[in-house]
Amino acid sequence: MKPRTLAEWLDYQQGVHALGVDLGLDRVRAVWERMDAPPLARHVITVGGTNGKGSTVAFLEAMLTAAGQKVGCYTSPHLLRYNERIRIAGVDASDAALIESFERIELARGEIPLTYFEFGTLAAFDLFSRAGLDVAVLEVGLGGRLDAVNLIDADAVIITTVDLDHVEWLGPDRDSIGREKAGIARRGRPAIVGELDPPSGLLEALTAHGASVERAGQDFWVERSVHHWAWLHRDDTRLTLPDPELAAPVQYANAASAIAAVHTLKLVELAELERIAAAGMHQPRAPARLQPLGGDPLLIVDVGHNPQAARALADWLDAQPGGRVHAVYGALSDKDVGGVMAALGTRITHWHLAGLEQDTPRGLPASVLAGVLHQVLPRAAVDTYPNVRHALAAARASARFGDRILAFGSFFVAAAVLEETAR
Repeated sequence: MKPRTLAEWLDYQQGVHALGVDLGLDRVRAVWERMDAPPLARHVITVGGTNGKGSTVAFLEAMLTAAGQKVGCYTSPHLLRYNERIRIAGVDASDAALIESFERIELARGEIPLTYFEFGTLAAFDLFSRAGLDVAVLEVGLGGRLDAVNLIDADAVIITTVDLDHVEWLGPDRDSIGREKAGIARRGRPAIVGELDPPSGLLEALTAHGASVERAGQDFWVERSVHHWAWLHRDDTRLTLPDPELAAPVQYANAASAIAAVHTLKLVELAELERIAAAGMHQPRAPARLQPLGGDPLLIVDVGHNPQAARALADWLDAQPGGRVHAVYGALSDKDVGGVMAALGTRITHWHLAGLEQDTPRGLPASVLAGVLHQVLPRAAVDTYPNVRHALAAARASARFGDRILAFGSFFVAAAVLEETAR
């Protein structure tokens, strides 16, 4: 039976391809060409990297919107509603728009199998091409070189960070992963490298691709002061800016990379860049990035799910001394759970481990998490729960005034916490 509702379409897409992940561009390119492959926008920026992609997209969207430009953003995964993945002029795509796009994709694909992610990526391309956008901002789903997003030749790319994640698809070390992520770059076009110590594999691959590389720490810099920060470029541009409203020290690097892309593409007049960049520091749309949800004990939710993200959480906790920290943590089977736990170490007073096996086949039971924790941190205080809701309730019951509850580890954890606090 033909799908009718958005939920039916999403269920249908799960069964079109035998594999949940099938990296490669041939199939998705063939379908896009059947849809005439129209341009997405006057300018396209693609954002790849291990961590920081969503925040960087949010900074770009906030800045360019402040400049009066019409912006489309494609991100994944979603937290609460699939519609969050495709946003045009600050508004999530409607069910009706998504359904109409899926129908066009289905008509075009014929016998070609597409994954769930590829359906969504083509829907973003399709809706953006019809929206009269000034700028389309695309977040890479997995890796870069073979990700469906890489079908589009971006005017500039940002590679935020490179660390170990998805090693079964991208390679066993930072050099290998960096080479895969460099695949989104194009000859003669800007490639912004956001971290200060990128792997040589990334830089070598960008050079081989002929990209015009701009590196944090060499071509643009961040200087932090007590109440503001400055963005500087080797062309003597200096911007004095308010602190980003997104928490965590790493957000300065994400914001700096976003500014570098706007600057190098000359998307706004240089005289306006400081005003636009300053406006972009306020309320970028990036939920569950150290998002405070209020209360005392304060509840904070974050989508950090790998060791690099956990180190950023550790830096934030070190910069925000306070009471005890209760962790509500759940993870998927392909994640380096031990690396995450080691990165946070004794900063966590009590671990409330949540099983995710009811949410996804990839979800780890709490007992498995506890076994890893006992190996990594033998003295850690820990309790296990069948799901996030029970773990959150226990953390709230055991935390005292002045403590903090940090819920993190997976988009499934963040989504469950946001749903629970919205009740």
